[in-house]
Amino acid sequence: MSTDDVRQKIEETIKGHRVVLFMKGNRLAPSCGFSASVVGILDGFLPSYHTVDVLEDPEIRDGVKAFSEWPTIPQLYVDGQFVGGADIVKEMHARGELRVLFGTDAVSPRQPTMTVGESALKELRTAAKSMGADGSIMRMEISGKFEHDLYFGEAIEGDLVVDLGGLPLHLDPGSAFRADGVHIDFVSGPNGAGFKIENPNEPARVRQIGPARLKEMTDRSERFVLIDVRTPEEWELASIRGARLMDHELEQEILAMDRATPLVFQCHHGIRSLQAAEQFVRKGFRFVYNLQGGIDGWSTTVDPSVPRY
Repeated sequence: MSTDDVRQKIEETIKGHRVVLFMKGNRLAPSCGFSASVVGILDGFLPSYHTVDVLEDPEIRDGVKAFSEWPTIPQLYVDGQFVGGADIVKEMHARGELRVLFGTDAVSPRQPTMTVGESALKELRTAAKSMGADGSIMRMEISGKFEHDLYFGEAIEGDLVVDLGGLPLHLDPGSAFRADGVHIDFVSGPNGAGFKIENPNEPARVRQIGPARLKEMTDRSERFVLIDVRTPEEWELASIRGARLMDHELEQEILAMDRATPLVFQCHHGIRSLQAAEQFVRKGFRFVYNLQGGIDGWSTTVDPSVPRY
């Protein structure tokens, strides 16, 4: 597009939506910390707003910087006017100016519904008894990237409080928006014990899986498709039993599958397969895994009969 075309597209986007955030990633999956911080703030006020992922269009990314005469991303526009970047939005939030800016579109934060397992509740009660002695309260923060942080700290004005099995859990408004339906459990295994947080609001993403876990899935005859994205020449050198070499025919077969079908991608060391896995997340598959260390990791930790190269 020409410079004028880019500018027109930006103008139309800003005029077409009352609140627009030009960012890296999207509301459910920010791709940088600055974008995630602004999303976290906006989520505390607005049930909906328009986002533009500048990573998908380099012309828009450069064009909006020239349009606003502002050198960084994210950029917030309200009522067609440029508000500012991450630092300015944070400052306005701290001064209580955003609710006034958003006016009638601003809503009170929604009280989330959360559940906790018995083992987790026992651990939390023990921790609360110990940490609460100095006045600390239990908090959970869920970032725009759906990173969960459960800790004890200070209460903050504007917190929402959820009754978690008789224990008060504090959340900031942005975290509360992302917390509805969260289940907290406590699990133990060979690598230790800790809290496990399941969040149904978290968008699909590629999950790393170790060779030992893949072997366990195989031994249990769990349903999944193991996809090898290496070259045919590499396939001839070594392969994992049950894997299928990616080609056009297999790709079309996978695309016709239910999007809940678990997919496990592997290559030599886990780099190419990660890139391939991310493409299938974008195509709507919800349970996508990447084999850590690739076939080389499989050979060294699970099956030494598979040749290394």
